[in-house]
Amino acid sequence: MRAKENARRGSGPLCGFRVVDLTQFILGPVATQILGDHGADVIKIENPAGDLNRKIGPARHPGMAAMFLGMNRSKRSVVLNLKRREALDALNRMIEEADVFVHSMRPESAERLGVGYKAVAARNPRIVYACAPGYRQDGPFRDRPAYDDVIQGESG
Repeated sequence: MRAKENARRGSGPLCGFRVVDLTQFILGPVATQILGDHGADVIKIENPAGDLNRKIGPARHPGMAAMFLGMNRSKRSVVLNLKRREALDALNRMIEEADVFVHSMRPESAERLGVGYKAVAARNPRIVYACAPGYRQDGPFRDRPAYDDVIQGESG
């Protein structure tokens, strides 16, 4: 890890570690929020429309729902339209400099975008790669879309 190279203001056991966060809904944002609370430099990637959680629940200001703010504290944020080549290039540069990459996409979506494990590990062999899709990576539902409510219903 390159904790000293990435050192930033702040403290905590993860100070100096950089995390690229390409997650949505609950599991991924809460996981990366905990990393940020412990000092990691978490960079949240959002699409131009914004994270869906920005609009869920009460908000004093448009796009700033309490749930979104709670799950994304201790993070920096950048907007990237990953349908554009230059945005993908920017994401890849961030991944090359990161210590951790976290996403919550279906495996086929991650691979199509170029952020599947093999592609990310080829760019940065030292990276810790974490993914939180709705279903097992090797199961029959691996490429089905899912989020918290669906997963709860499926699991009983």
